Amino acid sequence: MSHQTGARRLTVRVLVLVLGIAGVTVLPAGPASAAVPGLVRIAAVSATSSTDFRSVTATCPAGKVLTGTGYEINGALGEVVVDDLRPNGSTVTAPTSVTVGAYEADAFAGNWNVTAYAICANPLPGLIRVTAVSATDLNDFHAATAACPIGKVLTGTGFEMTGITGKGVVDDLRPNGSPVSAPNAVTVGAYEVDTFLSSWNVRAYAMCANPIPGLVRVTTISALNSNDSRFTTTACVNGQEMTGAGFEVNGALGEVVVDDFRPFGSAVTAPTAVTSGAYEEDAFAGNWTLRSYAICATR
Repeated sequence: MSHQTGARRLTVRVLVLVLGIAGVTVLPAGPASAAVPGLVRIAAVSATSSTDFRSVTATCPAGKVLTGTGYEINGALGEVVVDDLRPNGSTVTAPTSVTVGAYEADAFAGNWNVTAYAICANPLPGLIRVTAVSATDLNDFHAATAACPIGKVLTGTGFEMTGITGKGVVDDLRPNGSPVSAPNAVTVGAYEVDTFLSSWNVRAYAMCANPIPGLVRVTTISALNSNDSRFTTTACVNGQEMTGAGFEVNGALGEVVVDDFRPFGSAVTAPTAVTSGAYEEDAFAGNWTLRSYAICATR
């Protein structure tokens, strides 16, 4: 074999090796997979009228499941209390919708409506709905904590009052967790708006799933004062997306109504923040605060 022939073969082999390596290294990296893929926010609005009770259900698109909830009262400015923020589902089936029911606390002549918000995602491994109910009695305050089964984490929250029909107000819808730890339970606390002489209870709902990468709970608190209303927004950080939310009123002991519990987002965009808004139901001289909670996962 001539020296020139050998050199040509060596050159061809080197070129093939270089092109092969180049072919491997120039392939673009695939997009990172979201911890909770397909997140969107769905809204459904009730009729607008002056009737005493209003109810509406927001349902996830076909093939998606419910991870979190929200609501908004329009037109009543503290004269309406949300009695139910009730996700469907069970301890063995994933939730897919949420029903919001609201009553006038006192007779109110104006027109108003209620919006139900459903935070929905592609199916999540292990997603279920669990619940816990308080004692049923005449006490002014009731509380219940719904805890996820061991090994699961909390994605969203809900509540339901029974027996009080517009005379009770949910003061706390409080997920546990922190900015560095995943929530796994929610506590619901409710007060009588006015003296109520019948027995009633409150139920807490928790949406729970198998562990989710980066899941944490973040929070923001309003100013402490005696103003009639306040609003606070909590946003996910570091590019995270929101699976669910909560709120907490401190210092008002049933004298304040959380009128708005509104996740951001749309039917085509993932929620990344929540705004909570509250009004005094009757004139209240004390100082109080409003805290909003967001449950956030890695995008």
